[in-house]
Amino acid sequence: MMRPRLCLRCLLRLALSLPLPLCALTVLAAPSLPAAAAWTVAGPAGGDARAIAADPGDPNHLYLGTTNSWLYESKDGGASWSRLAKIDPSDGFVLDSIVIDASNPANIFVGAWKDSDDGGIWVSRDGGQTWTEPDGLKGQSIHALAQAPSDPRILFAGTLKGVYRSNDSGATWVQISPEGDREIHEVESLAVDPGNPDIVYAGTWHLPWKTTDGGKTWKSIKRGLIVDSDIFSIIVDPEHTRTVYLSACSGIYKSENAGLLFRRIQGIPTEARRTRALMQDPENREIVYAGTTEGLYKTENGGRTFQRMTDSDVIVNAVYVDPRDQKHVLLATDRGGVLASQDAGATFVQSNRGLSERKVAALLVDQGEPERLYAGVVNDKSFGGVFESNDGGASWEQVGKGLDGRDVFALAQTKDGTVVAGTNDGIFVLDPPSGDASAPGAAGAGGASATAGPALSWEPKNMIANTVVKTATEKANGERVNIEKKVKAPVVQLVGRVNALDVSGDVWAASTDVGLLTSRDQGKTWQGGPVMGASDYTSVTVNGNAIAAAHSGGVVLSSDGGLTWWPMGLPTMVTRIHSVLFSPGGTLWLGAREGVYFSQDLGKSWMWFERLPFRDVDDMSYDATTKRILVSSRASDQVFAIDAKTQTWDWWETGYEVALIRGAGGRLVAASLNDGVLVGPASSGPGAVEAETGSK
Repeated sequence: MMRPRLCLRCLLRLALSLPLPLCALTVLAAPSLPAAAAWTVAGPAGGDARAIAADPGDPNHLYLGTTNSWLYESKDGGASWSRLAKIDPSDGFVLDSIVIDASNPANIFVGAWKDSDDGGIWVSRDGGQTWTEPDGLKGQSIHALAQAPSDPRILFAGTLKGVYRSNDSGATWVQISPEGDREIHEVESLAVDPGNPDIVYAGTWHLPWKTTDGGKTWKSIKRGLIVDSDIFSIIVDPEHTRTVYLSACSGIYKSENAGLLFRRIQGIPTEARRTRALMQDPENREIVYAGTTEGLYKTENGGRTFQRMTDSDVIVNAVYVDPRDQKHVLLATDRGGVLASQDAGATFVQSNRGLSERKVAALLVDQGEPERLYAGVVNDKSFGGVFESNDGGASWEQVGKGLDGRDVFALAQTKDGTVVAGTNDGIFVLDPPSGDASAPGAAGAGGASATAGPALSWEPKNMIANTVVKTATEKANGERVNIEKKVKAPVVQLVGRVNALDVSGDVWAASTDVGLLTSRDQGKTWQGGPVMGASDYTSVTVNGNAIAAAHSGGVVLSSDGGLTWWPMGLPTMVTRIHSVLFSPGGTLWLGAREGVYFSQDLGKSWMWFERLPFRDVDDMSYDATTKRILVSSRASDQVFAIDAKTQTWDWWETGYEVALIRGAGGRLVAASLNDGVLVGPASSGPGAVEAETGSK
């Protein structure tokens, strides 16, 4: 993605508007225009999937909605996926509703929402190549979208304001529920009678409603429902239109008189009653699938009994049954992406090749084999943890045994190659060592099976064994005197988030929510806690016996491996600190809200890259191949590589929101906030490929 090109004069005027530094020396650089750089999404496959729709004339041609504004496409029945379009330049739109025009599959309608006051319907008339957003629903959160089976020109949309109808294939929209109505609003689900487009069922966040006259009048159809609750899904039997199913927080209900009376279906336990999706088998109407927040359920007898078909940790958002082959079932799930079954739901495997919607919070490049990458993800529970790639990101294996669904916020490697992870609940070491290629991880996120060999497993290393000073009264020369003694404090287990790790030296260091911890026995025991009255340290870096650690308001330094600490002097203009980094030779780098600083005398004086066109620096790393400092910010899609000796930098525009940037043997790899791992251009050599250079 290219930003608008600005002339050098404009960029310099922008830079000159910044406040002047209060530091010993400023490093001046004038950036030139950005150039295109080819960054690709490499995985790990999986993430959140929200909606599935098929081309009515070609069931192999599927579309998939995500939580990150991206619409995916499959032309092989869901075996593989590719990104078709980002419906809006900003991230975070949830694509909950997809309709493919039954009369012309080139017409695609996508309903999306981001929050209570943002969303809309996006329309493509050319198979997803270009998109428009009709004015009638622009800015409205769209939670439901349906096409009238008897007249494809007629569409219905459910928004937080009510029900809308279009009679011209989505070009214009008119609200058909009473405007400002205190009941028919926050519409979560819609269903249209197969033979009459004026008969519409609408499920809201508290009750179901029905109109039989195109919206002129509406009637509550709550008889039989236990309590008012969200109506997540409504389906009408296309052959017996008086048969209606709906799902609510209190369970699944069935009506055999077009909604006049519902009865609750038995067989689904209380904890699984949040049923987000109902799907009727297109061949056998007695078969109905129920996608819940506690797995997939299925009835083969019209709802008299249900059986759970998946593990309870599967959160199902949508169900698709192939109209040509009822044994082919796809699920759109939270965390697990797409799950596929070829035996009518008896078994499922992940089918995520090409789908990458992971939130990668940690990224590690193996120090001996740069093609070996480790990615730590968050929010994905049993589908997440750590993923390993041995081919530069082309394929990945999940290495999650022992993490038990924990989020991973930090990854680091010891001198002997052992991988260490910092999670939302402690520190873990990968055992056996990751260098053992015969010990692959568990089944991959793309659905591939691991080869034979013992599974990698994570072992907890969370024992905090501190020594404290206590005063004891003893007799000396006939007098009672107070003597200070060092004694072992009770051993406790580390409980809490680990934000950063540096295990590259003899002393390991960890920044955690409970303070700074160090270990001199390879993680068997840890010592430490709050330092200088602060416990919320977010970054740590080690250089021999020197350790520097940062929290948002300051930096502390130790010269004896963490036994003692003192506060470090900082540039006066710094208002918020995000990261610290030692580069070889002992230069200390500081990433802050105001940009990048470095000190060659442990904080006695600082130098600022004043004209670096970049602020809010969140992460820094050292690339040993190019001997440069890699810099990124969560607020930007740009990344920078700084050469401290020449006081120049290269920069790339990735097109994605970047959390971390790392060097991988002459290439760049990045962790994105929503798109998984990114693989970038070569980073070695003068004026690295497709990078822009700033000079002194």
